[in-house]
Amino acid sequence: MAEPLLDAAWWDQRYRDGGDGWELGEPAPPLRHFLESDRQAPQPPGRVLVPGCGRGHEAALLARLGFAVVGLDLSAAALREARRCHGDGSTQLQLQWLQADLFDRQALQAGGLGAACCDGVLEHTCFCAIDPGLREAYIAQIVQLLRPGGWLLGLFWCHNRPAGPPYGSDPDQLAAAFTRAGLQAELWRPAQHSAIGRDGRPREQEWLGLWRRPA
Repeated sequence: MAEPLLDAAWWDQRYRDGGDGWELGEPAPPLRHFLESDRQAPQPPGRVLVPGCGRGHEAALLARLGFAVVGLDLSAAALREARRCHGDGSTQLQLQWLQADLFDRQALQAGGLGAACCDGVLEHTCFCAIDPGLREAYIAQIVQLLRPGGWLLGLFWCHNRPAGPPYGSDPDQLAAAFTRAGLQAELWRPAQHSAIGRDGRPREQEWLGLWRRPA
């Protein structure tokens, strides 16, 4: 079976149909627990990008913690849901939504996302949603957006099921790819506090990673 064309229209339809089976109605628990209570967690202030933000739960969490956050998504339908769930921010909650393709540097720059503009990037369900052939370009784009000393925090699905999305990853290969791109690993481990799936069991094969661009 041919892979679907994962363009904006495809994702818009999936959100309209409620076909985002990864949706939890809240931030991913491994990320929430880490950001709220782990000593290694990045601390505000700082500007953080959430690519492929979907309904924006992680973006809103970061804003509540004191970061200035840009939630980025290709899908207009996803961002309508994000605004419905979390609003457009305020003076107390620095939260911005931007519809653009992560790989379109001109569109990012028009939205205020140029080179070395971000103190951090939070990854959840973007890396697994893109064509695996674009992963090296994804990593290069993230590195380009991070300032020296900036961080990447990610929750990755390292399953080995065929096809996608969500497309799986090999933990060792994924970590090696970030290292080749010049990022330094501070944390890479199986995730803790994973959400309970529809089968009543915790989500399996989730890995949590924290990398930093050298200063």
